[in-house]
Amino acid sequence: MHSATPQTHAISLNPANGEQLAAYPFATDAQLDTALVNNHRAFQFWRNIPLAQRAQKLRDLAVVLRDNAEEMARMITAEMGKPIAQARAEVTKSANLCDWYAEHGPAMLSTEATLVEDNKAVIEYRPLGSILAVMPWNFPLWQVLRGAVPILLAGNSYVLKHAPNVMGCAALIQEMFVKAEFPQDLFSVINVTPEGVSRAIKDPRIAAVTVTGSGRAGAAIGAQAGAALKKCVLELGGSDPFIVLNDADLEEAVKAAVAGRYQNTGQVCAAAKRFIVEAGVADAFTGMFVAAAAKLVSGDPTSETTQLGPMARYDLRDELHQQVTTSLSEGATLLLGGEKIAGEGNYYAPTVLGNVTPEMTAFRQELFGPVAAITVARDAQHAMELANDSDFGLSATIFTADVQRAEEMAAQLECGGVFINGYSASDPRVAFGGVKKSGFGRELSHFGLHEFCNAQTVWKDRR
Repeated sequence: MHSATPQTHAISLNPANGEQLAAYPFATDAQLDTALVNNHRAFQFWRNIPLAQRAQKLRDLAVVLRDNAEEMARMITAEMGKPIAQARAEVTKSANLCDWYAEHGPAMLSTEATLVEDNKAVIEYRPLGSILAVMPWNFPLWQVLRGAVPILLAGNSYVLKHAPNVMGCAALIQEMFVKAEFPQDLFSVINVTPEGVSRAIKDPRIAAVTVTGSGRAGAAIGAQAGAALKKCVLELGGSDPFIVLNDADLEEAVKAAVAGRYQNTGQVCAAAKRFIVEAGVADAFTGMFVAAAAKLVSGDPTSETTQLGPMARYDLRDELHQQVTTSLSEGATLLLGGEKIAGEGNYYAPTVLGNVTPEMTAFRQELFGPVAAITVARDAQHAMELANDSDFGLSATIFTADVQRAEEMAAQLECGGVFINGYSASDPRVAFGGVKKSGFGRELSHFGLHEFCNAQTVWKDRR
């Protein structure tokens, strides 16, 4: 092992075998200050580049991502254990995002007329400045670009503080921007401690902050941004309900449930976690779900056939296992898995807990790993009450043959997105974000583009 410690370096470990990949020294205060100065200087240049040219640079980035997709995918797999097929899909999705904003973003930033007579007053969308982004490891490319692409298109610059265990991905993303010939220092990577993040938030050159991560991190960074009177967008945890009603197509529901829960080895914020099943189909759904989850292939994430890789960090596996054992002691039933897989690597067996009730840990806390919790609801109304009985509010799924009823239920669900007869997903065409302790603000669509704009009123001849 490298002699460096996490206090002085960010350590990248391969979770499939525990081997250290690299150690990245944390920046000094002087290095951080230099990075922020250079990034802000790049913003001053970039904001005056015509919008059409900024859009073209996004198209250039999409080309670079596709040309280097295998290298990027393999870095994602090496650093956080995502199965390689899913890692490639992440790169493709990110490239598609660049193209979508290049095509549709400029119209969203165009001058907006108001109801003032003779168009004397308009809204102009102006950039804010340097945006600090604190990003997580679970989608090390997609999470970065889904914020960075609209932020840059709007004329801002972007400062990335990535998760310590995926600093190789961060360096590679920065390399992609260089290859796409973006202005120097417009997309900056800073490798800093939490104290360095605090210093950056206070720096007058940082205009706003965006965070994707845990509720704890979001609360801490949001408080600091508020103290500095700087806007922030928080995309935090989720414990998404997946409601299955008596009239649902169970085969389709189970297929979506397994995909929605176990994608990325269950390490997704907007993912099915609490399965709330109406009593009439609870036994049938549970049996089919457990059988399907039992067939999932765990193993080497570089193998094309692997469906579940290792969990990204050893401490997170320990935490997940503690949540499972606590839930069992509280009265949940173990239907599948429930154990760390022996041998090298940070693997956890696909797990299903039954008879989960609202008092239990598996219902109240976010399960960030390959564990599903099944709760039986008396009827559709009870299912909705259970779904809303959570501190989180990111997304929800409803499976039913009655789409109109699902739409009526959607209006009562306390969350940022509702998916009827399909599992949660993010797509550049629609807004993404949550309510309650899942955060505030939106990413993607025109909402994400306008989050980091100054909506400036320009009123001519107001006499």
